[in-house]
Amino acid sequence: MSNTDFALSVEDLTVSFDGFKAIDALTLYVDKNELRVIIGPNGAGKTTLLDLICGKTKASAGSIKFKNEEIIQVPEHKRVRKGIGRKFQTPSIYENLSVFQNLEVSFPSGRSVWGALAFTATDEIQARVKAVAEDIGLGDKLETEAGLLSHGQKQWLEIGMLLMQEPELLMLDEPIAGMSARERDLTAELLQRICQNRAVIVIEHDMDFVKKIAHKVTVMHQGKILAEGPMDQVQADPKVIDVYLGH
Repeated sequence: MSNTDFALSVEDLTVSFDGFKAIDALTLYVDKNELRVIIGPNGAGKTTLLDLICGKTKASAGSIKFKNEEIIQVPEHKRVRKGIGRKFQTPSIYENLSVFQNLEVSFPSGRSVWGALAFTATDEIQARVKAVAEDIGLGDKLETEAGLLSHGQKQWLEIGMLLMQEPELLMLDEPIAGMSARERDLTAELLQRICQNRAVIVIEHDMDFVKKIAHKVTVMHQGKILAEGPMDQVQADPKVIDVYLGH
């Protein structure tokens, strides 16, 4: 298989903080339209890996190719423009704006937030906002102030704000933390929908949730990949049971 087949190719990626290798010669390939879940104990380097892929942290060595283009030297904001979206653990939504306005300001129009609010939404933007709102299950909440949404709905809104930019790689760090059981189920459905035309990487601890959503699971340990494959295979791997699932 040539590299051109992958949405993301990470090869021999390393980052050292004060001599400690947080990510140690790690290689990872993610297909287009794949929903990959990364699991592993705390300190395994999962969030650091996402930081390196989105450009928040600079790699010490290795290669990161997005759609077969080397991006290891590309700054974070330019990676966003190329189609890499990243959701952090704490939602960053505009609480005092409506759901519609939150999605509208996320449209990649090259304007600042306040500039974006001043211009009238064109038909294209309105159509895009409505489509994304349906996708994230907030189609009937467009006029609702974001601050009034439930915790789960706020998380979905933030995913929607990323979807407005039509990323081809979307990375989510523990998206169901603090959600109710019902919200978790709806989030599983949402993630399955949105990986139809993009690659999605999710970091998650909840194994039942991982089983529901993962096409493939990558287990990290001490900055390396310990195991990779379908959930059943990974769960039965003695190494994984030893360092992770056994505790």
